[in-house]
Amino acid sequence: MPRTERDDRDDRQDGGRDRRDDVRERRDDERDRRDGERHRRDGERDRREDRGRERPRRRPMDARGAAVSAVRQVWELTGEEPEGVVSLERGEEGWTVGVEVVETHRVPDTADVLALYRVTVDDEGGLVSYRRGKRYSRGAGGEGG
Repeated sequence: MPRTERDDRDDRQDGGRDRRDDVRERRDDERDRRDGERHRRDGERDRREDRGRERPRRRPMDARGAAVSAVRQVWELTGEEPEGVVSLERGEEGWTVGVEVVETHRVPDTADVLALYRVTVDDEGGLVSYRRGKRYSRGAGGEGG
């Protein structure tokens, strides 16, 4: 199909649009770079100003938060879904939580083997210590060995 003058004119106009688009892109990139530098400088200034200030202290974790954190820690470490929280005590290092976990599922349920985990979490919910205590069958009610 032969080219016409109109085809040539359209090509020139499209080329003009391409150049304008390139100019816009370069301008936008430059603006983004300047904005990024401004935000970086502002962040550095904020950090310098914060150095002299005392950071506000967080409130210590409450019992419920400690229990939730301990259950999550046991679940992540054992891969078993905890059955429930059976004890909770505030100590010097944080909270010590007793978490019951079904380690072996059996039929009937009263034959399940459970374990009691003692977990200590700090005031931010971080793991301080973790230990599996006694194991027992569900039917023994925690009295077995």
